[in-house]
Formats: sequence, C-alpha cells, structure tokens
Amino acid sequence: MGDGQDRKRHIKAPPRSLAREHREASQGYRAKVFWLTGPSGAGKSTIAHRVEQLLFDDGYFGLAVLDGDRMRGGLCSDLGFSPEARHENIRRVAHVGRLFLEHGILCLCAFISPYRADRANAADIVGAGDFREIYVSCPQAVCEERDCKGFYELARKGVIKNYTGVSAPYEEPEDPALVIRTDELAIEESAEALRRFICKETRIDSP
Repeated sequence: MGDGQDRKRHIKAPPRSLAREHREASQGYRAKVFWLTGPSGAGKSTIAHRVEQLLFDDGYFGLAVLDGDRMRGGLCSDLGFSPEARHENIRRVAHVGRLFLEHGILCLCAFISPYRADRANAADIVGAGDFREIYVSCPQAVCEERDCKGFYELARKGVIKNYTGVSAPYEEPEDPALVIRTDELAIEESAEALRRFICKETRIDSP
C-alpha cells in the first residue's frame, strides 16, 4: 500500500502535442460530458444513442457514448451493485469521460448513478465547467411497466439484489442542467430536446 502511494507521487503525464483547445477550434464545438441519470427503464441509453446520431448528422464527429451495459461488460466487469461498488463504477466512468474530454471528444454518459454524492464526485473528476447533469425523469410505475430487460420482475421476486427502485434507492438530482420527462415525451422528442441543449452548450459560435 505504501509503495503504491509512493509511486503515485512520481507519476507525471507527458505533455500533449495537440491541445484540446486546438481540436475544439478545428471541429467548431467544445467538448463536454453530458451525464444522463435516471431510473432503469427511463430511456437514458436509448436517448443517448439517438442523440449521438443526430449530432453526427449536425457535424459533430468527435462523439462517444458510455452506458452501463458496455462499461460493466468490460472495464467494470469486476464490480457488483453494492453502494461501494456503484461508487467505484461511477468513478471509473468519470475518468474515462475526462480522457475523452481532454482529446476534444464530446461524451454522453448514460448511467443510473443513483447517488447524488457519486454524481457530484463525477462532476469533480470531469470538472464542473465541463460537466452537465441531465435528469431523465420517469415515474417508477412507468419504468416497471416498460421493464424492457425484465430486471424489475426479477428484482421483485428477490432474484436480483440491490436493484435501484426496488431494493436500493434512487436520489433525484437537486439542480440538473436539463430535465427530460420520458413519460410525457416520445423518444424522438426527448432526443431532440437534448440535442438542442447540447448544441447551445457546445457551439463555439454560440453566445
């Protein structure tokens, strides 16, 4: 433990030959991390991937989408769903988002991320000026009715433990940059609302 901490003090990232600002000036938009949070079944990943296509059509070519299934299938495959494991999952995702940011890549992160403290930590890692919290809001009953993956049913039966909304809490954002109510809006309407918000937030020629 002590040896590892000692080594950390000597780690220094090499200087970049191509600064983030140069990439952003070339592409015409600023890189930011847009963090979509909300209960399972609210539509976070579906919206993120649809917005990715819409932004690409708008000329945003440096894009990345991170979601729970992909991260837990790889980088975070060693983690469970306890509060401590969820904290580590979000910490890793935030660092990946920051790496994309440093290379001028706009990043959409779609994660339940149920705890406010973990989302605040993610914002600290990314940098508050580059982090936008998007609340994909949907009533619990509607999410359970959708249950596209069948997880709510399994959680209600006790097969899945620590499931957000059933046996684990979800803490709603207190001051999100944008709220998208997917029980009131269709996927296309939700995606368009987020696309407009992102363009306003990132276009270099925007006021």
